[in-house]
Amino acid sequence: MELDLEFVRAQFPAFSEPLLQGQAFFENAGGSYVCQSVIDRLTRFYKQRKVQPYSDYSVSRLGGEEMDEARTRLAAILGVTDDELSFGPSTSQNTYVLAQAFGQIMQPGEAIIVTNQDHEANSGPWRRLSEKGIHVREWALDPETGHLDPAELEKLLDGNVRLVCFPHCSNIVGEINPVIEITAMAHAAGAFVCVDGVSYAPHGLPDVGTMGPDIYLFSAYKTYGPHQGLMVVRRTLGELLPNQGHFFNANCLSKRFTPAGPDHAQIAACAGIADYVDTLFTHHKDGSASPSERGVAVHDLMRNREKNALSRILSILKDRNDLRILGPLDEALRAPTISIDLGYNPLPVASALSKHGIMAGGGDFYARRTLQGMGVDPEVGILRISFTHYTNDADINQLLEALDAVL
Repeated sequence: MELDLEFVRAQFPAFSEPLLQGQAFFENAGGSYVCQSVIDRLTRFYKQRKVQPYSDYSVSRLGGEEMDEARTRLAAILGVTDDELSFGPSTSQNTYVLAQAFGQIMQPGEAIIVTNQDHEANSGPWRRLSEKGIHVREWALDPETGHLDPAELEKLLDGNVRLVCFPHCSNIVGEINPVIEITAMAHAAGAFVCVDGVSYAPHGLPDVGTMGPDIYLFSAYKTYGPHQGLMVVRRTLGELLPNQGHFFNANCLSKRFTPAGPDHAQIAACAGIADYVDTLFTHHKDGSASPSERGVAVHDLMRNREKNALSRILSILKDRNDLRILGPLDEALRAPTISIDLGYNPLPVASALSKHGIMAGGGDFYARRTLQGMGVDPEVGILRISFTHYTNDADINQLLEALDAVL
């Protein structure tokens, strides 16, 4: 079954906003449009629930229930228990907190593996543990293709490695890494696994429970929601790591790694992401299904739509001799985040595209190590075109015509 794009776009108020008419949004990797169900919940919370939650009086009780609903429903879609899901101010902050926790239990001489395919948020905090005498080993991408070869990871694994960190897919390369295979390799070597899912989750929430990593991180503001970071920490690891929150929250798994006070309204609004998943499932599928099954079905609808649209763009761009596409040219292997190495400053190109109604960007996108690893000067950067399932054929046509005119 194909995704009903007219129905999908009706769930996003941005598409009916006068200011955005004629504009085709191709900077989704930096943050998606917000769906109506999230906006409704956020508005309701600020209008009706903006009190300290979890007290006995009605509006306080309702506020707490809505916060709990967000955690319970999203955890169920992700295939984990509700207390294995935490909320924080951002994925960058969540990763930093986890790195501090690992730094407390690791001994000098033990090792962490990171990649140079990552956004800096899932690389820098782990690399800084070298200041504590922890060895940092880099699983390097192929400089031509950007690919992370699991065979190269295997060479880095030994009994000293405590953690392997890698992206589900890179915000530059776009290739979807085989999380199940990599996780199995790391676990067999006795290491935990941390997956940065920020660039993947907007293209369909994954079944983390089935994939098996110990940590999975992504951002709600890139998955149609508010500016929150969502963090799955599986119980075995979560109870092993030292508490990073208030001492009296040490026995609450969902609070152990959130030292900052929670943003009540934004957490409650995240339940709107689950509403959106359920709405798409009900519209496209018959019968009942578990939350994780609904998540998988909606994930597949989104990915199939994206692959069809991605195929059109790649088929045009790959034959040009005035640019280089970073990452695989097969739409089945990548997310719809296309980084284009022009060999010169992309910002004037992005500016020229904006005159054709194309919203896109240029720069290093916090992935300077990735660009350096692929021979791109991070001071120059790349032009990045990114979309998601709600991008329709008219948007794609507008993009291709604009690229042809500008390039």
